[in-house]
Amino acid sequence: MAMRRILMTSLLLAGWSIAAAAGPAQDALLPASVIFATSTGYWEDDGNAPAVERVPTSAESVANPEGKAAQRHGYYKLFAVRQPDRTSKIYLQQIAQTETGPAIASTIELQEFSDLKPYVTDIRPENSNGIIKEPGLFATVYLKTDPAAEPDGWTVLIDEFGDITVEKATN
Repeated sequence: MAMRRILMTSLLLAGWSIAAAAGPAQDALLPASVIFATSTGYWEDDGNAPAVERVPTSAESVANPEGKAAQRHGYYKLFAVRQPDRTSKIYLQQIAQTETGPAIASTIELQEFSDLKPYVTDIRPENSNGIIKEPGLFATVYLKTDPAAEPDGWTVLIDEFGDITVEKATN
């Protein structure tokens, strides 16, 4: 019986030490508040173009540190972040493809959605073939303004000139 207790205690202590060595479960790569995300579309510029043309509440820009104009290109990321009141804010990022990997070129909040205080139920790209090679973006955000209602589709469109349009989808 004593041998059994020693064995069980040893196994229990070994399990705790393995769990402690693995680190806390809170080290998530993506915050839990990000509820939907899609990467789609394509953009490119000569390195001197401004980031997405909006008045952001908090912009994060990756400027060319040497000040030299260099061709840049990348894709867009559209994502919803859940707020404490269960509504969501929707953000648009330009992701630059760099020699060291993807880097955030700009981040803006899409105020048209924030004004609605939506309950986001899904975000979908125009197609699921991956990043396209034509400039622009087309994605659909499904949301409710009342938690008991059926979701409505809203489109986010960025044309080849970088102009952003957010409007209720028409079928």
